[in-house]
Amino acid sequence: MLNKQPTNNLTPAYILSKSSYDRHEQAIVEVWLKTKTSTVCVHYTEQKNLFFIEQKSFQQAYELLSAQKIAFEYNSIKHKTFQQNQVVLLQFANIRSGQKANRILSKHQIECFEDDIRLHDRYLMPRRLKGAVNIAATGLQHKQVYKDIPITPSNDISIKLSSCSLDVECSEYGELYSVALHMPPVELIIMIGPTPNEATALDIIWVDNEAELLTQLIKQLNLLDPDIIIGWNVINFDFRLLLKRAERHRIKLCVGRNGSEIRWRNHPTEQNQGYVNIDGRVVIDGIDALKTATYQFESFSLENVAQKLLGKGKLTHDVDNRMAQINYDFEHNKLALAKYNLQDTKLVTEIFEQTKLIDFLMLRSQLTGLDLDRVGGSVAAFTNVYLPKLHKAGYIAPNLPEGGGLASPGGYVMDSKPGLYSNVLVLDFKSLYPSIIRTFKIDPLGLIEGLQNPQQAIEGFKGALFSRDKHFLPDIITQLWAQRDQAKEQQDQARSQAIKILMNSFYGVLGSGGCRFYDTRLASSITMRGHQIMQQTAQWIEAQGYDVIYGDTDSTFVWLENVTDSHQAREIGLQLQDLINQKWQKWLKDTYQLESHLEIEFETLFSRFLMPTIRGSEAGSKKRYAGVLAPSNQQHTEPQLIFKGLETVRSDWTELAREFQQQLYLLVFTEKDPSDYIINFIQQVLSGERDQHLVYRKRLRRNLADYQKNIPPQVKAARMADEENSKRGKSLRYQNKGWIRYLITTTGPQPVEYQQSPIDYQHYLDKQIKPIADGILPFIGMSFDKISSRQLNLF
Repeated sequence: MLNKQPTNNLTPAYILSKSSYDRHEQAIVEVWLKTKTSTVCVHYTEQKNLFFIEQKSFQQAYELLSAQKIAFEYNSIKHKTFQQNQVVLLQFANIRSGQKANRILSKHQIECFEDDIRLHDRYLMPRRLKGAVNIAATGLQHKQVYKDIPITPSNDISIKLSSCSLDVECSEYGELYSVALHMPPVELIIMIGPTPNEATALDIIWVDNEAELLTQLIKQLNLLDPDIIIGWNVINFDFRLLLKRAERHRIKLCVGRNGSEIRWRNHPTEQNQGYVNIDGRVVIDGIDALKTATYQFESFSLENVAQKLLGKGKLTHDVDNRMAQINYDFEHNKLALAKYNLQDTKLVTEIFEQTKLIDFLMLRSQLTGLDLDRVGGSVAAFTNVYLPKLHKAGYIAPNLPEGGGLASPGGYVMDSKPGLYSNVLVLDFKSLYPSIIRTFKIDPLGLIEGLQNPQQAIEGFKGALFSRDKHFLPDIITQLWAQRDQAKEQQDQARSQAIKILMNSFYGVLGSGGCRFYDTRLASSITMRGHQIMQQTAQWIEAQGYDVIYGDTDSTFVWLENVTDSHQAREIGLQLQDLINQKWQKWLKDTYQLESHLEIEFETLFSRFLMPTIRGSEAGSKKRYAGVLAPSNQQHTEPQLIFKGLETVRSDWTELAREFQQQLYLLVFTEKDPSDYIINFIQQVLSGERDQHLVYRKRLRRNLADYQKNIPPQVKAARMADEENSKRGKSLRYQNKGWIRYLITTTGPQPVEYQQSPIDYQHYLDKQIKPIADGILPFIGMSFDKISSRQLNLF
């Protein structure tokens, strides 16, 4: 029996999803919550849709809305806009009438404030309901709907969410072959076809046709009853396709926990992109989740990510041409296709487990109130955290800037001093931009209050003045900083990463025209202060007799010209670290009477370091360098190479180029003559020994037909491939974006699968090998042309 005593009887829960809608002319906020034993839905009834207008516009607004017979309540409140104008609160009985009122007022140039905040966020934000909560009731029944049960914030995130990995296999025309579900220990495949004669350990449900497959999928998902459905491009491929095929058969995909069907919303601007809503469940795409957690891969294909993270991949030898194999297996070897289908779901499950993605997303939601399936969302996260505090201070939020706002200066990048160096220190400011926000009290409210009381304010840039005591963001960052330090001590990587991403997003949010708190004075006071800090830091270092050869955003590169011993170099690094931190503490106290939260750290020592020139110039490059780390102790003798912005870390260069660069740089860094290596490498290329390393792999970022004027090599290769596919009666693989593998031949680019002409080896020497060699050889008095001419004369 349901017990609604709100004080002693509390049920810990986690917010799965929230939404709001009108029912019978009444606005309802719907929240789905997972407890340790059940998943329940709570409806909060009699909610008011609301927004604000300036008091001076109220009489006109009153007349306009009354004329349209729109019922509303109003209240003159003490809150004001950032322009110090008093406002009136307008409330409506449902979402529809509020939206209609907004359209009418906007049409008559009456500005509405906070009208874009969704009703469910309006309900949850001021109550600090994010992630973990306590439900003021016990005896909650699974999948039941309750009304108006109070929920309160909680820090207990021990609730575990179950997940099921889903993957669809189909023809190139979208005809379904099979669907695999992986929710350990369950490993299930639903496949069209007669039951084969041979025995198998696989759990396969055989169905006669597509309609039966969809019906069985609905049944099995409801039986498994996962909180989260995961997959790889699972929203915009798997679910989009399932919904299309279900519509074709007039089948409703009713897999919501309340028996409702899946709902699809198209993306407002991106074609063939959309969102999936399932009542009581969340759908999370692995690619989006990894990007949200700031993972970076050369390719986010399942094969590539699985190989990088798990050391294994799909059950196929030719990933780029797997469609033909899938079609063949469906006709002739269904068990092989079943294994392939299931393997994809297992890879996704293991990737989520390896990276703790769900833990990360739960922690992000706990910190920011963002939905678990929200992609990006830094602006929404900032609003969720900041707006309740702003309201308590007596202000309402501004609207988005017209025209998207003005650009703010970027991070500091120093003109580099090109050269090949020994013993280069790298000193990094720890979370520079959050540190600047904390130290100089940079804050939206602080800016408004500082401009109102300039005598006691802290000067920023572009006319900014910041209040010393009326602000929120510095304190928010201070709290997050302490939480991150605690997470690091507890080795809680998911929590640490979630906090780091949130803190680092604040600068970008304040500089984004997509944020209601955007002001160019805010972002400029962060980045331009960063410029000042980096330049002053370099001056203090050079005053100690050391040479600063490069600086980039928060990193300073220092050459210890007369130091040969790595132990001594490290001692100098620690001394400079302490010196700079002390200098900033004193300067800030003397200049602004502020406590410094700036902290520089000595982290890296390069025993050898290359700062290259811009190609075809003597000027130093930016954001491009390479070096070999000095071993931290005698046990690590294997040189560790680091590349930034060079060919080795770029996805549009061949394996040939990467291998050549790494080996060449290692020889130069270890002071060995590279001549023989270069000559032998050229010989291997020209003799065909390296043909397997000459393949370019590039992404088609647009549909093939959209390339009209500039036709890059990958497009030429893709068009040739699909022309051949068409002639041979095969499916066209490259019409709608995707990846292409090709070679440069004597007659131009050709796809690997249809190479007809001889490889143009000279192209690879001129465009891949020579630029790499020319980037480092001049620093040791050598020339690629001179070395290569000896070998080329033999061919």
